[in-house]
Amino acid sequence: MSKAGWREVTAAWTGQGLTFIGSNPAGGVVQMGELDGVPGIAPMELLLVSVAGCTGTDVVHILKHKKRLPLRDVRVSVRGKRREAYPQIYTEVHIHYEIWSDAPLAAKDVEQAIRLSQEKYCSASAMLKAVAEVTYDYVLHQPEGAPQDKGH
Repeated sequence: MSKAGWREVTAAWTGQGLTFIGSNPAGGVVQMGELDGVPGIAPMELLLVSVAGCTGTDVVHILKHKKRLPLRDVRVSVRGKRREAYPQIYTEVHIHYEIWSDAPLAAKDVEQAIRLSQEKYCSASAMLKAVAEVTYDYVLHQPEGAPQDKGH
């Protein structure tokens, strides 16, 4: 299937409470709701997880594979504020990047990777931007002697 074509996933009710198991044709699964005492991720939280994964993938690809920079770890936290009226869509979303490197990175490279993800590549962020204000910042953890924090 082409990237421009249809995508299909399935959510099947487990028969317990309001819990569903989501799956894709490749066999990936996600649990929505509690199942046998094990908490799952709520559907609206999955939207935020999608943003984190989408933009995180972009940033790693740009920094590690395109720019060949020495990344050690990347963590993306996303929080969203929903309106009280139904449907309770997100009105504000904030993305926080934490990036660790084994050697000094230029802040401009990190900022460019995040900006490209947010302005060009991350489809999940773009979808939310249609209805919500999306902001971001980042912290860059580097070896001693290099600047540690930077934000946007």
